[in-house]
Amino acid sequence: MTRHPVVDARASDITLNLPARPENVRVVRHVLGALADALALPEAVAADVRLAVTEACTNVVRHAYADGGGTIDVVARPRGDALEVVVADSGRGLGPSPDTAGPGFGLPLIAALADTLEIEHDASDGSRLVMSFRAAATIGVA
Repeated sequence: MTRHPVVDARASDITLNLPARPENVRVVRHVLGALADALALPEAVAADVRLAVTEACTNVVRHAYADGGGTIDVVARPRGDALEVVVADSGRGLGPSPDTAGPGFGLPLIAALADTLEIEHDASDGSRLVMSFRAAATIGVA
């Protein structure tokens, strides 16, 4: 399996690569919350970022790896008046999970919270969600 890089780490402000375990979803949420504070994002935008990224990471933990192994890859960086966040895995990609009875609400929730959402998935190379969240003013470190 050829793994494509999530993004060029040299161009990133924050890059996390954590084992896909439930406790690490909280770590990602905490880091993104601290970044939102440092960027002085409006509280409503920061809350949307935290919730959408939490949902994306939870999807990786619950659905990406049949054997329970693997990682959550997260990249966050300011892009002008927006914060871009990428959540990726190298698991089985998006699709039905054996532990659920029907479609979930995760992706529609993420789409509703983010200003833009791009989804890339491949059953042999995992999934990659690219979300962007616009701030009311230009993002800059306070």
